[in-house]
Amino acid sequence: MNSPRELLATLEPIMKAVAAAVGPHCEVVLHDLSNRDVERTIVAIENGHVTGRAVGGPSTNRGLELLRREAEDHNEFGYKGRTADGRELRSSSVYFRDDDGRVIAALCINVDLTPLQAARAALDAALRPTVEDTPARDEEVFASDISEVLDRLIDAAIAQTGKTVALMDRDDRIAVVRFLDERGAFFVKRAVDRVARRLNISRVTAYNYLEQIRAAS
Repeated sequence: MNSPRELLATLEPIMKAVAAAVGPHCEVVLHDLSNRDVERTIVAIENGHVTGRAVGGPSTNRGLELLRREAEDHNEFGYKGRTADGRELRSSSVYFRDDDGRVIAALCINVDLTPLQAARAALDAALRPTVEDTPARDEEVFASDISEVLDRLIDAAIAQTGKTVALMDRDDRIAVVRFLDERGAFFVKRAVDRVARRLNISRVTAYNYLEQIRAAS
């Protein structure tokens, strides 16, 4: 096919079928790359709420990379993506070329993993060891870099909430900061900055949580 218009007529029913079969957490997008207008490439989209995009929306960074190295094979399946608010996606992209080998369109499928991660977190919480089975001390972390030790502590703090960061509320985030403070994590330089980034909150908010926790203790 030599035009995105022809592709759209062929692929639009398939896009609807895929979105309906997988569910509302599956976004299917068709990008028109024929005119190289990267600011407005989306010509059709199903379940756009997954990434908050709509028809007339822009290309992604992968689309820009493709245009830089068009001759290469850019088809890719099952790679990781991330939304602006931090939710993890599992994505696949297929690119279409005209008779001259020029890329004219891309069909992309993006599955929001949040529902699956929430289900896994619920199972992990249900299967968490009882008080009798829980060791008296946390596992000791051995690492060659203190930042790795801090990252492991943050991972443990997030895990103990039983939720992913995208599903956390204010109380969950305070619980993470409390967990870390009790274990001396904030003796590490710039620990507050790192924790704030992992929790998707501002540095000021992280300091406020820490002050509240220490004032109450």
